[in-house]
Amino acid sequence: MKRFVYFGLKIRGLTFGCNCWGTIRINFLRNKCLWLLAVLGLLTFTIKAQSLNCLGSENRMKVGAASLKITPPIGSVMGNSYGLSISEGVHDDLFVKALVFDVEGEKGALIALDLISLPYGLVQQTRELVAAKTGIAKKNLIMTATHCHAGPQMNPRFLKNIGGEPERKSLAYLSQLPEKLVQAIQEAEGSLQPAKASIGYFNEDKVNFNRRFLMKDGSFKTNPGRLNPHIERAMGPVDPKGSVVLFESMDDSPIAVLVNFALHPAIVVGNKFSADFPGVVSKIMEGIYGEELVTVYTNGNSGNINHIDVKSDSKLDHYEESARIGTILAADVMKALTSLQPLELRSLKIAKRKVELPVPNIESHQVQWAKDILDRFGKADPPKFTDVVDAWRVLDLEKGKEAFNGRVQQTTTAPLNEEGDALLSEVQVFSFGSELALVGFPGDAFVELSLAIRIQSPYAHTIVFQQSGNGNLSYVPDRKAFLEGGYEVNSARFSPGGGELLVDAVQRLLISLFYN
Repeated sequence: MKRFVYFGLKIRGLTFGCNCWGTIRINFLRNKCLWLLAVLGLLTFTIKAQSLNCLGSENRMKVGAASLKITPPIGSVMGNSYGLSISEGVHDDLFVKALVFDVEGEKGALIALDLISLPYGLVQQTRELVAAKTGIAKKNLIMTATHCHAGPQMNPRFLKNIGGEPERKSLAYLSQLPEKLVQAIQEAEGSLQPAKASIGYFNEDKVNFNRRFLMKDGSFKTNPGRLNPHIERAMGPVDPKGSVVLFESMDDSPIAVLVNFALHPAIVVGNKFSADFPGVVSKIMEGIYGEELVTVYTNGNSGNINHIDVKSDSKLDHYEESARIGTILAADVMKALTSLQPLELRSLKIAKRKVELPVPNIESHQVQWAKDILDRFGKADPPKFTDVVDAWRVLDLEKGKEAFNGRVQQTTTAPLNEEGDALLSEVQVFSFGSELALVGFPGDAFVELSLAIRIQSPYAHTIVFQQSGNGNLSYVPDRKAFLEGGYEVNSARFSPGGGELLVDAVQRLLISLFYN
């Protein structure tokens, strides 16, 4: 097997030794990566060498890839959706990874960002710049955030609460970000070359767990704690299936690998920027296969999925736990690369569909209460966190903030319609021939929604990644969760059934693209 199999060679600090029908033992020699010795040093898997003839001379697709650092400045504001900490350093850098596709003149771009979410203003500004500076139409760009929680704070309302030099640095960073994203796309577009593609899968059920639980008293809780004796059972599934799409030049040189897995990147916290375990996956892949391979990590629907196994009393946390999970997933990706199936990507169709998500009515007294709550957030006498969650949701649904400038100065959330009774969201699809579909799904969405899309898709391979669309949506629960309640439901902006409306829109797009 020519692809990704090396016999008796040292590659970037890694020693490989094997025979054709034997095993590859990977021994990491990096002094700075001792944590890899504990996991990948024990990794042994069997490869049957075989030739993969992906598309041959009939291939019509060109692919370009690029990676660009987008780490914010030290001293700017960082944290999760509600974080207000001031960054004091960089544990590992944040990146934008860009893929550009060209099939007989039809161009599309996919960019994955190490950010918590996609602010509405960022999406709109980036689309405008892409259309002006590249050969790619606005509608032909899919953006997705990995949802890492140790990145920059994106909400201007929360930045205002910090104020001073940290706010200034953060606002300057956000204003420059669209140009950097377009630069990555331009670099990827400039590297377009004839390419072939293949796909593989892995199954990993030891690192992702549904985080919503039915308790023995009949209540529902998110993350009720490890070894909690009051837990009855989990209230939903996980998605153990990971997808790996490899793009190569016609002479078998790697261009990029697209990785998709459903797991909340909410492990690393603190005051140092970090891309969390998606960054670990990318770093390991670069260490093994070279920096010329761009690893594009996309997060599957994982609004109710995280890394906490409530049946375990593990003490690993933060960087160590992120490294452990990233290493496991990188090993899964490497194993998937040994059993790839060729894809015939002879056409590219791109479509998006607007979706109006009905929202509950907001009264004037609720708006004033919410403003008072957020004015106190981050101050000496802060409100309860649950009140902050409710307050942000209320102000996001306040009527009269539909204008672009007013909206982007107050929130990252997608806009309301003119009547103020629905959020204007969207779903996006790239379809390659009749085999592969890439789906951009908005918000921090529940895993049940992507499972429903995959089951009913007409494509042989359907990959769904969340935190896409035209702006942040916060959590996107399924209808069942609204009956149960809990943190994710309290955070949701739309009325029950909104998640299913988005799934329906995706299914309509997939069927339309497949049969037309």
